[in-house]
Amino acid sequence: MQHSCSRSCQHVDETNVGLWNLHTKIDKYNLQCYNEKHDGSGKEVFRAWDERLDRSKVVESDDDPELLFSIPFNGAVKITGLCVIGENGPSHPNTVKLWSNLPELRFENARGKGHQEISLTYDPSGTLAYQVNPAHFSRVTHLSLYFPSNFGDETTRIYYIGLRGEFLGEVKSKIVIATYESKPQLKDHKVDDFLKGNHEIQ
Repeated sequence: MQHSCSRSCQHVDETNVGLWNLHTKIDKYNLQCYNEKHDGSGKEVFRAWDERLDRSKVVESDDDPELLFSIPFNGAVKITGLCVIGENGPSHPNTVKLWSNLPELRFENARGKGHQEISLTYDPSGTLAYQVNPAHFSRVTHLSLYFPSNFGDETTRIYYIGLRGEFLGEVKSKIVIATYESKPQLKDHKVDDFLKGNHEIQ
């Protein structure tokens, strides 16, 4: 299959392949892939650049073409590029939607508008790099990737997902969210003790 680059893709610069190292900053233990046919296979497609052509590791969707990745990082990262390797055939994904910092994203929401949507083309050898919008992906602690469809097969197969960018450092502080009562609840207060005290005073 031949490919035709869109405006968002370029051929990979072989002199900067060291930038495709954000797989080392992924929290693999908590990474989730929804609708994968084999449990845990989605984690295997995030690996070193020089292992991108390893066909023994693949994630395939179950029953339909959709795949949704929920990818937490061990800190904040700046993402500048994306590479997706699939089959040289109709099971290769043809679209990906990206979101930054929405860890609760699920299929019903993913079918809406993403922070970025990229039209993919056949790339069985990992020669194409898709540009990621810096406005949304300059400081990311969680990345969601949704592949809604492919080039006509019943299921989608992906061998490699590469993330190009920069590790910005660990997130040292977390925001503490406090919940205040909008209306006092009697069950949360010692009413009996209060009434007892009033009775003793009388």
